[in-house]
Amino acid sequence: MAPTELQELRQRLIVALDVPNAGAAQRLVQQTGDSVAFYKVGLQLFTAEGPGIVRELVAAGRKVFLDLKLHDIPNTVSKAVQAAAELRVSMLTIHGSGGASMLKAAVDAAQGRLSLLAVTVLTSLNDNDLQEIGFSGGTMEQTLRIASLARSCGCSGIVTSPREVAGIRKLLGEGFDIVVPGVRPLGADRNDQERTATPAQAIASGASHLVVGRPITGATNPAEAANAILEEMAAAVAAR
Repeated sequence: MAPTELQELRQRLIVALDVPNAGAAQRLVQQTGDSVAFYKVGLQLFTAEGPGIVRELVAAGRKVFLDLKLHDIPNTVSKAVQAAAELRVSMLTIHGSGGASMLKAAVDAAQGRLSLLAVTVLTSLNDNDLQEIGFSGGTMEQTLRIASLARSCGCSGIVTSPREVAGIRKLLGEGFDIVVPGVRPLGADRNDQERTATPAQAIASGASHLVVGRPITGATNPAEAANAILEEMAAAVAAR
């Protein structure tokens, strides 16, 4: 793999720091080393450590995907987006189901300083779950609806499971980020994810970024695990 290609792929692989405290996050960042440039800070770590952990990662030259899934009235979300922009995060999640007014308020508040990603349908949900909470369609229908709304409101992209990527890319074309959690290398445990795919499958379908947690963070050698996923991504890119 050429150095420039490797550098580009490292910008597309996001490692989820789904850990209880800053010490555990710092150990993982050290263990992954130069193999990883982009990290996700989610609800668990942000609640435990606050914005300090984000500032620390950014100061160390790491990119941060702040996965807070904001979902509130437009004014509240707008203020939260402004605060995230001040932290210099690269990506921030908001719930697409918050509606057009909320999405537009978030986009206005971001002012292009970060990429806003609308969450479509959580990867832990299946069609039966959606029916249970009152949605009339299945996961694909709901994902496409939210994706179209997010783009029309000016969001940079969406978060969706690997299963819906190809349909979204076909509908919306290029130039729109599709960030994909629930990525599991062959043989890995699905854990609590319902709609999963391998890194190669997600890239081949049109994913722009992959979010990988336990297959890397739970590995004996996290850097080696990350490099194996980068190699799989490179093979998928070459085959497209």
